[in-house]
Amino acid sequence: MHWPEHIYELGLRAARGLLRDGWSRPALALALAGRRAALPHLAAWAASHRTASPLVLVHAPSVGEALMAQAIISALRERQPDVQVVFTHFSPSAERTAARVGADVWCYLPWDVRADCEALLDVLRPAAIAFIRTEIWPVLTAVAEERGCPALLLNAVLAEGSSRLRAGARLLLGAGYRRLRAVGAVAAADAARFALLGVAPARVQVTGDARYDQVGQRVSALDRSSPLLRRLRDARPTLVAGSTWPADEAELAQALAQLDPRMTPRLILAPHQPTADHLQGATRTFAAAGLTLRRLGDIERSGETAGEHVLVDRVGVLADLYAIAVIAYVGGGFGRAGLHSVIEPAALGLPVLFGPRHGNTQEAGELAAAGGGRVVAAGELPGELTRLLQDEAARRAAGERAAAFVRGRLGGAVANAELLLSRL
Repeated sequence: MHWPEHIYELGLRAARGLLRDGWSRPALALALAGRRAALPHLAAWAASHRTASPLVLVHAPSVGEALMAQAIISALRERQPDVQVVFTHFSPSAERTAARVGADVWCYLPWDVRADCEALLDVLRPAAIAFIRTEIWPVLTAVAEERGCPALLLNAVLAEGSSRLRAGARLLLGAGYRRLRAVGAVAAADAARFALLGVAPARVQVTGDARYDQVGQRVSALDRSSPLLRRLRDARPTLVAGSTWPADEAELAQALAQLDPRMTPRLILAPHQPTADHLQGATRTFAAAGLTLRRLGDIERSGETAGEHVLVDRVGVLADLYAIAVIAYVGGGFGRAGLHSVIEPAALGLPVLFGPRHGNTQEAGELAAAGGGRVVAAGELPGELTRLLQDEAARRAAGERAAAFVRGRLGGAVANAELLLSRL
């Protein structure tokens, strides 16, 4: 390993000792416990289930990357059915998704220190390690290279302003990137920038983005007659606002309050973080605009059909809810959080509205350029909603362009899986 990696490992060892049980932070305590249990869990699995077939270790940082991994793993198994797959993640948010990615076993990734990395490879004997999207681990790449195990970065992005391009990050991560045997980048611009991190250009290719395949698979499998969707359907046109933050909710509340009552859509609001404080804040924001939100949990417990505006108080249902909308609003574009994914509503053929701060998601600008999305600045939402609600032909045309945008980008999962297979 290079000297910055030795310093990094020493720091990580010290941090591990200081963190211990996570003090009073439940998410941190959960992650620490998961890392302690990871190696024994994988050893127990390997003792009874590891075969002579090639095994791929797939690592994703969080829930979004886990969904990308799901599509790639599905394509991988179609091409090599006997392959074994171990899925690891970093964030507690990925726990609720880990069981669905299609792996044989899943858990947190152990600490990125030599002893843990060596034990991990001893137990699993992987034929390759595939990092998803952004995150690579320096010590793991070094140990893998020593053992002749190729490490790849799949579905990779590297934005022009990425922190990984800063001097400090390049000093720490540069050696790890140079060890990568292949990089599958989502677009040509991302592919070109990996040379700045020391990746040999011959090892980089454009594979496309597996997120489109994952969303496409989910849309095709969507049960539009589910009890949830039947209960929430309404004669009025429905606006589904997903992954919202308080700044988005303030814009939405003001916009709906300004619309002609005869054309006001029924709103289904799904906050990005449906915590008690966020839900109470959203309720107050809309009440101040003269609008009442009824919580989804109360509707489900009552067994009634919802006719009023709905406040979604749990996670995991947003992608389904877009199926009953005629217009989608995606949150994050009015605050600091960054815009959330526009792909799900676009795949369902909806015109997609979002705020002006969308630079973190390249596909949002591309969707707008394709005519399937629209950027709305502060105060512009009432006019855009009025236009789409009054002009059904324009609304349908925008939705068709959004769906075509997604269809044109399918195939990333297959391309990434084939790149991985080529390095086994």
